[in-house]
Amino acid sequence: MARQWIATRWGSPDTWEFVEHDVPAPVSGEVTIRVRAAGVNPADYKHVAAERPGLSLPVPIGYELSGEVTAIGPDTAIGSGPVRVGDEVIAFRVQGGYATELTVAAETVFAKPPSLSFEAAANLLLAGSTASEMLHVTGVEAGETIVLHGASGAVGVSVLQQARLLGARVIGTASASNFDRVSRFGGIPVAYGPGLPERARDAGTAPIAAALDSVGTDEAVDASLELVSDRSRIVTIAAARRASEEGIRAIGGAMPASAAYRDSVRVRLIEFAGSGAVVVPIARTFPLADAPQALRFLAGGHPGGKIALLP
Repeated sequence: MARQWIATRWGSPDTWEFVEHDVPAPVSGEVTIRVRAAGVNPADYKHVAAERPGLSLPVPIGYELSGEVTAIGPDTAIGSGPVRVGDEVIAFRVQGGYATELTVAAETVFAKPPSLSFEAAANLLLAGSTASEMLHVTGVEAGETIVLHGASGAVGVSVLQQARLLGARVIGTASASNFDRVSRFGGIPVAYGPGLPERARDAGTAPIAAALDSVGTDEAVDASLELVSDRSRIVTIAAARRASEEGIRAIGGAMPASAAYRDSVRVRLIEFAGSGAVVVPIARTFPLADAPQALRFLAGGHPGGKIALLP
């Protein structure tokens, strides 16, 4: 019998239940996947911490995974094309990825490059597509210098790599203990704290064209406003209230435009990862049965890379 983590009430991961569940046979347009790794993201617990409009209990947990196809619905292809039983795949924008086996819409499933580990594959697309959208909505181009708040986090590390592919230069804010991480992925690290705008200006050789905020602090928003005059070129994924007040962009996976864009870049991001142009650092793995412990580790801040759950 397959098992899966579900939220049966609103609250922390400690209230979730690891239950047996029936895996339905796939119908046309669906495939069944034996999960080899589930990606771990802050959204996994934030989205069930309190009651949300349009979401009903129980809620299966987890938005991305990697694994092997065990069954295919009639006349079905996956998002990347033809598929066979046994193929290694990535699935993103699913519900219930914290599972041992799962039947999902085939359009959410893509062939996994052989060079990509299951752990990295399961953690590629949520952070990667978010990073891609941040660069897209701010119109970042080759030769530009941008500032990135939260450069050492999972989204930040993907922004650094994708900006480098675009030919843009990134000044990345981080704590001093994470400067090496920012530098390793092509950013120019500057410290948080008083005087941040001045340090960011001093770190660059050209005006700062855009600001990308992945942390949501008032300091990040205030520094962005001081550094970038064109508010259409400031984006946040974590400060929706400030965005509304200041007239800057806010994006999120639940927004239709964001969801459509993030879906559109999945194949390209997988190609980047398969070629090694974008890597997903893995900090630690946990058994699937220890999901609450893994999320406590993540919530502690600065895990040093992504976390994967292994069934």
